[in-house]
Amino acid sequence: MIDKKIINELEEAEKELENIDNQLSTGKLDSNKIKDLSKKRNKISDLVALFKEYKSILLEISDNNEMLADKDLRDLANDENDKLNKQLSSVVEKIKEETKPKDPLDSKDVILEIRAGAGGDEAALFASDLLRMYLRCAERKGWQTEIINKNDIGLGGIKEGIVSITGKNIYAYMKFESGVHRVQRVPETETSGRVHTSTATVAILAEADDVEVEINEKDLRIDTYRASGAGGQHVNKTDSAVRITHIPSGIVVQNQDEKSQNKNKQKAMKVLRAKILKIEQDKMFENMSQTRKSLVGGGDRSEKIRTYNFPQGRVSDHRINLTLHKIDDILDGNLDELNNNLSKNYNEEESKVN
Repeated sequence: MIDKKIINELEEAEKELENIDNQLSTGKLDSNKIKDLSKKRNKISDLVALFKEYKSILLEISDNNEMLADKDLRDLANDENDKLNKQLSSVVEKIKEETKPKDPLDSKDVILEIRAGAGGDEAALFASDLLRMYLRCAERKGWQTEIINKNDIGLGGIKEGIVSITGKNIYAYMKFESGVHRVQRVPETETSGRVHTSTATVAILAEADDVEVEINEKDLRIDTYRASGAGGQHVNKTDSAVRITHIPSGIVVQNQDEKSQNKNKQKAMKVLRAKILKIEQDKMFENMSQTRKSLVGGGDRSEKIRTYNFPQGRVSDHRINLTLHKIDDILDGNLDELNNNLSKNYNEEESKVN
C-alpha cells in the first residue's frame, strides 16, 4: 500500500489538476497564463492518472470481496482479485517511483547549446549533425523547440546553435548530454580516405523562471548592432541584433535571429537567466557525488563524453563504457537506449552513495 503522506500529496495533486482544467476551460486567459498552467498540468497529469487507476483497482477489489461470501462466486472473485492485486502492485511501484525525491531541476525545460570545436569545417558539420539529432529527438518525444540563435557558416555547418526545448521532464532526459562529443569519419573533401577526428561541445542548461533568477537592469550592458549573415532584408539595415553583458559574472549573450530588436532581447535574456541559474546550481553542487560529476557534469567543454565512429558504425559513451552499433539510428534522434543505460547507471551509483 501507499504511505498516508503520499496519499495526501496525491489528493492535493488531483485537486490542483482539476483546478487547472477549470481555469483552462474558461477561455479567458492570456497566452502566458495558459503556457504557465499547461506546464504545471504536464508535471502532475501522469501522476494523477496513476492515482485514479490506484483508486479504481481498490474499488474493484472491494467489490470482489463482497462476492466472497457467495459460494458460487467465490472462486471467480478470488481469481479476479489475484489479477487486480498484481495490477495494484505495479501501479503502487510506479507511484512510488514518480513521488520519490528527484533532482530539483529534472522537471525543467532546457536551453541546448551546441558549438563547433576542433576540426574546422568538419567540426561545424558535426555540430550541425548534433543539432539535427536533438531536434529529431525532441520531435520523437513530442517536445516543442524554438531556435534561439544559429550561426551558419555555409556548406551545411554551424558554428553555434542555441535551442529552447519545452515539454515534460526534459532536463531529466537531456542532462547526460553535456560535454564534448567527438566524431571520427572521412570528410567528403578527403580524397585519400583518411579518417578525421573533430569535436563539438554540448551544454544543457535548465531554463530559469523570472522568479528564480533576479537580474538587476543596472548589472546589464546592452549593445545593439546590425545583424550579419543570412537573415533576410533586415540584415545590415537596422540595429536589430542584441548583445547583453551581465557585468557581475562577465556572461555575454547575443541574438540576431529575429527582425525585432525586442524579440532578440527576450531570447537573449532567456539564455542569460539559464546561464546564471547554472552558476548558482554549480555553487550548490560543489560537494555533489562523483557520479553526478562524471555523468551529469556541468557542460564543461573539457569533458569528452561520447565518440561517433562512422567507419565502424558505432557510438561509444565513455562514462559507462557502452558501445552501440546504431550510429544512424542515434543520429536520427533515437537516444532512448543511450539514455536508459546512463540513467540506470546514475541511479545505481547514487543509491550506493546515499
